[in-house]
Amino acid sequence: MNEPGIKAVMHEMSVAISIVDAVCETARKDGALSVSRIELVVGRLAGLQVESLRFCFSSAAKGTLAEDAVLAVEEPEARGECGDCGSRFPVSFFYAECPVCRSLKVRIVSGEEFMIQSIIIEEGE
Repeated sequence: MNEPGIKAVMHEMSVAISIVDAVCETARKDGALSVSRIELVVGRLAGLQVESLRFCFSSAAKGTLAEDAVLAVEEPEARGECGDCGSRFPVSFFYAECPVCRSLKVRIVSGEEFMIQSIIIEEGE
């Protein structure tokens, strides 16, 4: 049994449940019959595996207003900014070296995002 894999899926499942809960609460307040689309922004350094999140979402949404919703996920590239020379560049991890001046004073400026961007609902009468 691959325990780290199970822990990762458990993490994505709890995130998926939280997304479904938040979306359905908003949809109910707006008098929706159902949710047809959910748009997320999940940066590449957000600590979530998008494919696992998609898999877990389908289970978490069963029996809810979001059961048939399309889950659209935008995955912004992670970018860093050098604290010495100001260059901006793609990064693949939280610690990076500036490709221009080789400084290690790199600040992550994008790629950690995680948010529900929008939802599309089908309204009742």
